[in-house]
Amino acid sequence: MNPERRVKREATYEDILALPEHVVGEIIDGELVVSPRPAPRHALASSVLGGELVPTYGRGRGGPGGWLILFEPELHLGRHVLVPDLAGWRRERQPRLPEAAYFEVAPDWVCEVLSPGTGLVDRTRKQRIYREHGVEWLWFVEPGARTVEVWHRSGADWVLALVSGGTEKARLPPFDAVELELGALWDEPPPSEPTESP
Repeated sequence: MNPERRVKREATYEDILALPEHVVGEIIDGELVVSPRPAPRHALASSVLGGELVPTYGRGRGGPGGWLILFEPELHLGRHVLVPDLAGWRRERQPRLPEAAYFEVAPDWVCEVLSPGTGLVDRTRKQRIYREHGVEWLWFVEPGARTVEVWHRSGADWVLALVSGGTEKARLPPFDAVELELGALWDEPPPSEPTESP
């Protein structure tokens, strides 16, 4: 006699809509993945980074412009529903916001701020999905380690382009026209300027 087999139901968008507002829901490989809202260190890194990139690359103030950059956009990539911390589209690929509450065009750049609860999924399943859907640049910001990893898609693979961290000033592609003070992502005070002797 065959043992009873339980067929796991594939998650649907209705499952996400039924979640309480204080969590983030994603569908990854048919599975509903629920995460809490970001902790303060996570939220700070994301906010500071967005605050640097949106005026410069989104609005063209003090930088080249040409991008649409958003906090926590909902991406519908095939059967997957993902919510990265930040994502950006070159304006020639996404000239306007979609009418729907989500994007079906894969971003050119994605940033995931890693936390103990989400880091494994971000670095494995989500990284694979971003690659499969043509995302060109992927950043992993890790507040605990005070590092930023920049990954670039090369054909069917990701290549680690660079790692920066601490209180460095860094030019991180594809946003390397402007230098970023990484210490601000971890709430580090800027280095004090040397004072001249009288």
